[in-house]
Amino acid sequence: MYSEYSNTSSSSNTLQRAELSSLTLRTATPDDLPGVLALLAEAAGWLNSRGIRQWPAGGFPAARIEPLIAERSLYVMDGAEDTGEGWMPAATVALDGHADPEFWRRSDHPETGLYVHKLAVNRAFSGLGLGETLLDWAALRVAATGRRWLRLDCSKDNPALQGYYRGLGFRHVRTVDLPHRASGALFQRAADPTAHAVPRARRRVPAHVLAR
Repeated sequence: MYSEYSNTSSSSNTLQRAELSSLTLRTATPDDLPGVLALLAEAAGWLNSRGIRQWPAGGFPAARIEPLIAERSLYVMDGAEDTGEGWMPAATVALDGHADPEFWRRSDHPETGLYVHKLAVNRAFSGLGLGETLLDWAALRVAATGRRWLRLDCSKDNPALQGYYRGLGFRHVRTVDLPHRASGALFQRAADPTAHAVPRARRRVPAHVLAR
């Protein structure tokens, strides 16, 4: 059902492409902005309706997402059809070297990692392992750049999500409890150049798998 991601050189900023049945991962373009905003808003609304503080209830303003597209660090997984309420991708994720200075210390050597942001899976595609697949792909990208760690921060009040990341090989580094931040649970996973971007044992993925 799944094929491996192709390799790129560490100096290349070209997106590795992958086919997951009819799903294709690619770099987001400005035309993708409405769909990405809709997906993030859906995910944020779903979480907040369940009392989970992770993202703003109404989603993110375009000004938060446009820089990720301009930097070519935001990726979308094509495959979702227009339901009449507007097109949304099957999933989205950002991967870059921007370590949140409120969370990651100099002693963490932030330059040794790449950081996952805005990871969300369309509810129509829940349970297919897309979140796990994207994280495995991200780990391959870390290895390709010669860095050591795949890192993320997530809600400090969401033990189920934290358990999900632990189940995927992430280690809890610490939790930074800042009153103005819902996020703060820090996780990292060693880059493994031999890893395959394939879900393990068809593990069920939450309806939305989210990092900051």
